Amino acid sequence: IDNLSKINLMYQFSLKTFNSVFNKAMERAEWDEDVRTRVCSLSEAITYSVFLYTSQGLFERDKLTFLSHTAFQIQLKEKLIDMQELDFLLRYPVEASKVSPVPFLSMSAWGAIKTISTIEGFSGLDRDIESSPNRWRKIVESSCPENERLPQDWKNTNSLQRLIILRALRPDRMTYTLRKFVEESMGAKYVDSARLEFERLFEDSGPPTPVFFILSPGVDPLRDVEKLGLKLGFSIDQGTLHNVSLGQGQEIMAERVLKNASKHGHWVILQNVHLVAQWLPSLDALLETTAVDSNPSYRVFITGEPAPCPEQHVIPRGILENAIKITNEPPNGMNASLHAALGNFSQDTLDMCSREQEFNSMLFSLCFFHSCVTERRKFGPQGWNNNYPFSTGDLTISANVLYNYLETNTKVPWEDLCYLFGEIMYGGHITDVWDRRLCKTYLQEFMHPKMFEMDLSLCPGFLSPPFLDYTGYHHYIDEHLPSENPTLYGLHPNAELECLTVTSDNLLKALLELQPQNSSRGEGAAQSTEEKVTSIIEDILDKLPEEYNMAEIMAKTTERNPYTLVCFQECERMNLLLVEIKKSLHELDLGLKGELTFSSRMENLQSALFMEQVPDSWARLAYSSTKTLAQWLNDLMCSCHELDSWTQDFVLPAVVWLSGLFNPQSFLTAVLQSIARKNKWPLDKMTLSVDVTKKMKDDFGHPPREGAYIHGLFMEGARWDTQAGVISEAVLRELTPAMPVLYVRAVPTEERDISNTFECPVYRTKQRGHTYVWTLRLRTKQPATKWIVAGVALLLSV
Repeated sequence: IDNLSKINLMYQFSLKTFNSVFNKAMERAEWDEDVRTRVCSLSEAITYSVFLYTSQGLFERDKLTFLSHTAFQIQLKEKLIDMQELDFLLRYPVEASKVSPVPFLSMSAWGAIKTISTIEGFSGLDRDIESSPNRWRKIVESSCPENERLPQDWKNTNSLQRLIILRALRPDRMTYTLRKFVEESMGAKYVDSARLEFERLFEDSGPPTPVFFILSPGVDPLRDVEKLGLKLGFSIDQGTLHNVSLGQGQEIMAERVLKNASKHGHWVILQNVHLVAQWLPSLDALLETTAVDSNPSYRVFITGEPAPCPEQHVIPRGILENAIKITNEPPNGMNASLHAALGNFSQDTLDMCSREQEFNSMLFSLCFFHSCVTERRKFGPQGWNNNYPFSTGDLTISANVLYNYLETNTKVPWEDLCYLFGEIMYGGHITDVWDRRLCKTYLQEFMHPKMFEMDLSLCPGFLSPPFLDYTGYHHYIDEHLPSENPTLYGLHPNAELECLTVTSDNLLKALLELQPQNSSRGEGAAQSTEEKVTSIIEDILDKLPEEYNMAEIMAKTTERNPYTLVCFQECERMNLLLVEIKKSLHELDLGLKGELTFSSRMENLQSALFMEQVPDSWARLAYSSTKTLAQWLNDLMCSCHELDSWTQDFVLPAVVWLSGLFNPQSFLTAVLQSIARKNKWPLDKMTLSVDVTKKMKDDFGHPPREGAYIHGLFMEGARWDTQAGVISEAVLRELTPAMPVLYVRAVPTEERDISNTFECPVYRTKQRGHTYVWTLRLRTKQPATKWIVAGVALLLSV
């Protein structure tokens, strides 16, 4: 429980409250004369009570992390699982394979299977999958693989070994698999536990124990307080409930109210304490002093938002430890969101416009648009490059604008309205050019005259509704809206698999961070931190190539064309990185041997190496990457290999590995520059043209006469149809298919044919956003809007 603060600093618990929960659980535990039965009963009662108390203050996404961590620790203590297998599951040091012998497994999944097969207890797994592919295909293609029995003798594996195999076969289902693991090891009541009623939670509060509501967007937790207050005789009207919204000099008012309420036994609500960071230490002390000799009825209820990152956390430890923490999260999904969006209005709203039918239809479309843009955030970077704080305020103001424009115009001003909604109301939050394009596209699709003829499809299988009353619209949603899936937002079903995979990876990463990192990790433990890090240091230093001798390299050629300059720059960048890696590893090695004072920099490096992550000091000198340390180092070696062959004779490689360059933009600019110089064209009137070939890297023996062949790109959100030469619908479970070799060259801007093309952004990683590299126009038979809402992009690394 104490370790939960590593996940979120709002999760801080004191030993005092833990003791209180512990003692209450002992009182409630079933009595039995048999000592063994009594101990089991006590142990179960304490575990469950502590779980309930702790989980009410955790966000939904972190509850499974806490449960899984608890289950693993209990099973380790009882020697039911092997520490080294658990270590492997959480670290998962696997590398993608070059090829997969079975069509239903991706190269990364096959690479994971090959790595697992080298571990004791998993020998022969790869051979069994190759020899009985159909039986394993059933697992991979199942909608709930966690409920399927593994084929052959693998059905006899223990629950942890099952987790390891399923992480390779279906990483997107790991949250469900872990939930099943917890259910089997601890009991169904831990997984299915419902939220405790606020009235029940209130019983544990008191003058020294405030209630702290951890806020989520779109939820008002104070309704529960006001409802219970009315029942117990506390309300604003009676002067026994005081509601103070903090900010703008309200601190003095809050201090006065707290002192007064402590004497007279009133309730106090302090809203948004995160806005008054400097006053919070005073509040911490005040809560302690007002609780002494106070009226027993005195209660304090606090609301505050969690900080976006640990550095911005402001809530004092004392407040968080003493308070009963409660999280309230809004229901998610299009159905709940659309009902909630419509819930901001009433029948009176629908009746207020003189052009009732047009206003009602457009307001419904506006609510659907609002639900789309807010719910799309759950798909991460494929949904939006950045996370924007769209709120109900944007929706209600847009509804007022809609009303005013319809009242003052005889024709519906579609363009004006789309501009106001997409560029100002919602667009005012948007900072990324591609996100702005997406927002604009949604509005063009939803704000369309077809809605008045009931011929506008808001999403597959959901037409804009006819003219109805307020209740009718709510019924229409329940009856006609398809069940929750990515196609409601214009995304491919793969977007959900990607989203679930990222969630699973983050959960397992959080579990790894919660593991003890010291040498005394119990019998049968994996290596201690120092031993593990020392072996990693030796391994890296052994593999690391020598730096490039720049004087020698530059003397090899007198030519200074754009490609040669790119090669020089890449070598210089590689030298900076190699020097930093060697220097920092040597320092850490001396620190571990006790020959140098151990600094915080060394500590950060040690921690990153232990967690199989790329250290920050290295990442700053490299390029954006989401890969594990082993995969990142493998890429580094491949980049050095590419540079070695390029610096031999300075002839452009037959096919350039764009992903392996520190600065791919400079290479693409060099393509423009070299053709501009050759043809004496002005550089600012030129653009890159791209042709997707039908060949892979090994099919090319020499570079083209002008321009360059590039490889190492992947497509997300769709796939490239090599035969037809166009973007096509993605294949289920193929999240990022590799692109064939691309031929890039420069042409004068006015000569470029942009008909039937999609402007496709290229990013470094799946994080998109700040990793933007370039824009390439790809051919398409479908309207470009389809690929815009599907979040289609090219990636240099997956």
